[in-house]
Amino acid sequence: MTEQQEASEDAVMTRIGQAVILLHAGDREEARNRLGEIWTEIAEDGDSLHRCTLAHYMADAQDDPADELAWDLRALTAADGLGPGPRDGLPAQHEPHPAVRGFYPSLHLNLAADYVKLQRPEAARLHLARARAATGALSDDGYGNGVRAAIARLERRLAGEPSRGPRPFPEQHP
Repeated sequence: MTEQQEASEDAVMTRIGQAVILLHAGDREEARNRLGEIWTEIAEDGDSLHRCTLAHYMADAQDDPADELAWDLRALTAADGLGPGPRDGLPAQHEPHPAVRGFYPSLHLNLAADYVKLQRPEAARLHLARARAATGALSDDGYGNGVRAAIARLERRLAGEPSRGPRPFPEQHP
């Protein structure tokens, strides 16, 4: 990789970081606009780390829970593309690349929270279980402890939700 390519990639992460600062300062609309511009530039086939990072924060900038879910799904898809796989001429891995493993607890936690907002507790439980299963990749630090605590909070919240089977179609009601 050339110095110019490295600087270019750093510039994308810097721009994402600047939009995240706006998001955390409460300017969701401007953050959403800037992240959207970057997404258009890097496109669906751009660098997976950029797409994962951007989609993760774009989800946080959404007002509609369905839009938030769509962006969190994009983040998970991009994370899946960070390790070696068929696109690299190698067989697909069943285990994520070591550098990516720490992303999965948070990515699945976010999806679980999205499904709770959309009143889909079974889908939420599925992603919460995936988040819990991936916590072994987290360090024993502030970030790791925070993610584990958030998983535990959502587990407690979902424990109070009734478990429902598949919902019948409207024409199946008497």
